[in-house]
Formats: sequence, structure tokens, C-alpha cells
Amino acid sequence: MRAYLLIALIAAVVTFFATWAVLKLAHRFKIYPAIRSRDAHSKPTPRLGGIAMMVGFASAMGAAALLGWFHSVFIDPTKVLTILGCAVAISLLGFLDDLYDLDWTLKLAGQFLVAGVLAWQGVQIVSLPIFGLTIGSFGTSLVVTVFITVLVMNAVNFIDGLDGLVAGVVLIGTTVFFAYAYLLTQRTNPTNYFNIATLLSAGVIGICVGFLPFNWRPAKIFMGDGGALLLGLLMSASALTVTGQIDPQLTTNTNAVPAFLPLILPLSILVLPLLDFTLAVLRRLQAGKSPFAADRQHIHHRLQDFGHSHLGSVLVFYLWTALISISCLLLFLIPGAMVGWFFVPGLIATLTYTVWPVFTAPKETAE
Repeated sequence: MRAYLLIALIAAVVTFFATWAVLKLAHRFKIYPAIRSRDAHSKPTPRLGGIAMMVGFASAMGAAALLGWFHSVFIDPTKVLTILGCAVAISLLGFLDDLYDLDWTLKLAGQFLVAGVLAWQGVQIVSLPIFGLTIGSFGTSLVVTVFITVLVMNAVNFIDGLDGLVAGVVLIGTTVFFAYAYLLTQRTNPTNYFNIATLLSAGVIGICVGFLPFNWRPAKIFMGDGGALLLGLLMSASALTVTGQIDPQLTTNTNAVPAFLPLILPLSILVLPLLDFTLAVLRRLQAGKSPFAADRQHIHHRLQDFGHSHLGSVLVFYLWTALISISCLLLFLIPGAMVGWFFVPGLIATLTYTVWPVFTAPKETAE
């Protein structure tokens, strides 16, 4: 565990100082977009935080390669180098979009290309042991992997509209996923706790911690598409590398949950982002617009219209992320019936906070 804490610390420290440097350069050369009608901020703010996050992540991976603890991870560095290369590519794509507002078809094609390279080089769903049968083939795994990766990247990117929202949601969800991957490794390989999934998760946790001080309201800098797409890619990659670790003996005819958790957990973390993504695409297609055309009808915007403050809207996402991700983790640790003792009270509390503005809004008096 100390090794992972060190990697997270390195990622956090490097990201923090890299963000400070990028912020200074952006203001010096006036590299920031004009205020848009849908924006929640009132003064021009740089959107180049993704550069600093990429620097922090790359530094953490470089440090891990030099540490003896992670020797088993880097015996065959192909997957790590593939993930790092794809992370650089997706960050560059997002960076160009932040600067030049690329056409949505070009950006989506770039995402599919990066996801395809990731899957082609072996970072894909290895197998899903269900009811004693191991299901999986290269072609099927490649297609499903590309779809999931692009879906997760866009889900993360779609909620990047409030200060601290994406970094906080990913931090909470990835911390829970790290705990799951670490505990799973203890069960499947008790003599070696080091693998790619936990290493990637530690790096993601670190870059979120390092970036949040600059992104908390009032945000001094945004991560932009470069940062949001990077986080989505890394979340997907860490989940995909776990799928091959599931022992078929852990699944039974009545309990297939362990087999699906590597994919269910990261997707559950993004329930609200995925819902937002789906509603946005349907809404825009129905209006005859591009599915990636920007608007001010995302869930986080509607929460503010509903009566939540900026911070209150962010906390709604935090609470739902924590509730769903922790509940999924508990399914791996304890019987499902016992999970209800956590989930039901948590659901009541989260729902109460979400709809609380309805009860506290001033009542209109009849004339």
C-alpha cells in the first residue's frame, strides 16, 4: 500500500506544480476562450489543465518504472506503454479541441482511433467467467472494449461544466475502484499486490488531488477536454485490465456478481454522467442538431435551475457517486442482502439532499 501512496503523492505534487505553471503561462499569453452563454463562470478562465494532469500522470508512471516494487508490472511494459501512449494521444486531441473547437465528427473519430489502438494492443476485456463458462474472443472483446472506452470518455467529458465536478467525481469513484482492485489482487495473487489496474488508479487519484485546489470554486483553471478525456480513458483502461483477474471459482450459478464487477463498478461510478450523456444525445438528435452540440441543459445545469447552488449541485454528484460505487464494492465483500443496510439509508439521504430545494424554496403567495 505504501508504494501506491507514493505513486499517488508523486502524481499529486507534479500535477499541482504543473497546473500552477500552465495557469501562469495561459494568463501571460492570454490562452483562454471567451465566456459562453452556458458557462457557469463570469471571467475568462484557461482550459488547459489537462496538460498538467498528463504531465503528472506520466511522471507517476515513470517513477513507478524506476521503483523495484513495480518490477512485475514492467517485466513486459507493452500494456503500460500502450496506455501511456494512448493517454498522450487523447490529451493532445482534447488540447486541440480546447484551442480550436474541432468538429465533433473529427473529435469522435480520434476517440475511436485511440480506443481502437488501446484494444488492439491488448488492453481489452480478457474474459468474463459466468456460471462456470469463460466467455470472450478477440473480435468481440475488441469491439466491446472500444465501445466502452469511447462511452466512458464522453460521459466524463459531458459533465465537465461546474468547478470541481469531474475531478471530484473521478476521485471518489477511482478511490473506491482502487480499493476493489487491491482487494481482488489480495484474493487472486496474495504474494504480489502489484498490477496495472491499481497502479493506474493510484495515478488517477493523484492527478485529481493535485488538480482540485486550482479547480475548486471559484476555479482558476479548467481541465478542458484534454483532462476529461484523459480521465475517462484511464478509468476505462484500469477497469479493462482487471477483467482477466476474476477467478471462475468465485462465481456460481446464483452469484455472478464478481464476474461483472470489473465493468459494473466503473460504469456505476458514472451513472449520472452516462444518464446525462444519453439524455443530451437524444435531446440534440430530436432537435436535429449534432449529438455533441453544446447546450445548457445538462443535469448539473438543471440542478442549479432546480434551486441548488453551484456547490450544492456538485455535492449531489459526489453523493450519488459515493453511494453507488461503495454499494457495488460492498457486493464484492458481503452478501447482497447486507448491502441493503448501507444502500437504503444512503439512498434516502441522497434523495433527500437532491430534492431539498423543493422544500426550502420560498412559497409564492396568491394575489
